[in-house]
Amino acid sequence: MKQEDIFLQPLFEPALASRHKAGSALQKVFTFSTVFGIFVLALLLLTIVNDSFGFVAVTNNIDPATLVVDGVPFTDQTPQQLQTIIKANLTKGKVRGLEKEKPLADRSQADLSKLVGELVVEPKVDGTWTLIDSLLHKTQIEQEVAAKYPGAILQFNSWLNLDFFSRAASSDPLRAGVRTALFGSLWTIAITILFAFPIGVGAAIFLEEYTVDNAFYRLLKTNITNLAGVPSIIYGMLGLAIFVRGMQPITSGAIFGGVEGDPAAATGRTILSAGLTLSLLVLPLIIINAQEAIRAVSPLLRQASLGLGATQWETIWHHVLPEAMPGILTGTILAISRAIGETAPLVVVGAATFITFDPSGPFSKFTTLPIQIYQWVARPQSEFRSLAAAAILVLMAMLLGLNAVAIYFRNRLQKRY
Repeated sequence: MKQEDIFLQPLFEPALASRHKAGSALQKVFTFSTVFGIFVLALLLLTIVNDSFGFVAVTNNIDPATLVVDGVPFTDQTPQQLQTIIKANLTKGKVRGLEKEKPLADRSQADLSKLVGELVVEPKVDGTWTLIDSLLHKTQIEQEVAAKYPGAILQFNSWLNLDFFSRAASSDPLRAGVRTALFGSLWTIAITILFAFPIGVGAAIFLEEYTVDNAFYRLLKTNITNLAGVPSIIYGMLGLAIFVRGMQPITSGAIFGGVEGDPAAATGRTILSAGLTLSLLVLPLIIINAQEAIRAVSPLLRQASLGLGATQWETIWHHVLPEAMPGILTGTILAISRAIGETAPLVVVGAATFITFDPSGPFSKFTTLPIQIYQWVARPQSEFRSLAAAAILVLMAMLLGLNAVAIYFRNRLQKRY
């Protein structure tokens, strides 16, 4: 050790100890923040799963035992026997409605059996219990059902099942599903990605590769940053003014002949309007993240490409973009994740809160999973809150699935130099 270091060491040691102490305190704060965040997320997931499963007290309009023929339950009876049960127990108007939808003679045994179970047996929910209560307080629940709902059947129910994906919305919780909302969300997000991704990346390339750092560039960058913080409902109002009303002939499909009946009756409140509105919402986020990813590419890579005779666009296309693509896709994942869970702008644009038919194209009326969840949560019956919890699990699975696809392509496109 040098002599001057020996003399200076007493001066540095108190400051060094203080810095180590501050660093240790900050490390504890960061550790606590991480543990607390994981705890809150785990608690949220536990609450959702807890509401998605549990006991249900069900009362049947008609006892299934009365529909047994020669010891065969209705679920195993022939189509002819099931048609007889339907015609004998439903009103003539209801039967005519079913025949108009699809003749009973053309329906399969499984379809007829399902109709008997839903419309003839017609189970009604009297009460629901969470998963934890069902596991820990089964005896008390049985006693409560016997006292409050005599004649009801207590059964363990999973609100999240295969039928939940194949059924449309319904006022009967036992027949409600997310098929229509799921298709609406997929259509909307597909249109959002189709418009927002190429425009956002193109804008980022222009700002980073073709513009110079002047007053105009700084003004443009500041405005884009500010747009990323605008409340989502403002984008909904913008979409209502521009896409629903201003571009009504296009977004309604009337100009393309995509509207049945009178084109003037079209409102423009379609999937296309919703997708374009969400594109505006996520566009600033995609531009900002793409700019950062492009800016992170080493200037030496550009100089080497230009030095070998490549044009500026060839340098961007063959070298800059492949190197920046992992960062671009990461930003796109975050932006699309935000769009998937949005409700306010879609409500303003005109998403339906209750719809029973699937969207057939970009000019269809629609609903989405977040709006369907909101509609169920707003209802007072506890069974609809259980449906909402199951729909939240579907929404989370869809989000994770889309993110997994994006991460796969990000890793495939990643190049190392």
